[in-house]
Amino acid sequence: MSRVGKLPVLLPAGVDVTLHADQISVKAAGGTLNLAQNPLVKIVSEAGKLSFAPANDSRASDAMSGTMRQLVNNMVVGVTKGFEKKLTLIGVGYKAQATGNKLNLAVGYSHPVNIDMPVGITVATPTPTEILIKGADRQRVGQVAAEIRDVRPPEPYKGKGIRYSDEKITIKETKKK
Repeated sequence: MSRVGKLPVLLPAGVDVTLHADQISVKAAGGTLNLAQNPLVKIVSEAGKLSFAPANDSRASDAMSGTMRQLVNNMVVGVTKGFEKKLTLIGVGYKAQATGNKLNLAVGYSHPVNIDMPVGITVATPTPTEILIKGADRQRVGQVAAEIRDVRPPEPYKGKGIRYSDEKITIKETKKK
């Protein structure tokens, strides 16, 4: 059996999990998240814990039990603490400004780039060269961060562009005569 799938998900106080035949709902102060339930995994709720077990002896069922466990754990963490990604702008004149649910980027193009944030995602700019993306759904926070990074990915010669705050860029050596 999957090592991750063997671990139960502990439910903190204030988190309400509802198991339906086709979906799992996790509700708390941070919002409500839903996930489609997989028929290869049996989920048992008991005394503030969720246990995940394969429905049969197939390899796919075993792998899916660990995957479902981690997805539900991410939902529980998301509605209690939330997830965040931090992006950094490197380059002369590169700046970002968050206004409401819009992000305005000036990253070396002849025009500003405006990005609308999806529902459930908040964006902040503590400084003009930092972008902070927050939300309850881990997948959506990561996807929005990747889409913002794709506006101007870091280039390998000077390192200019939008990068994750913990990302290391390997700078290439320029061509010699």
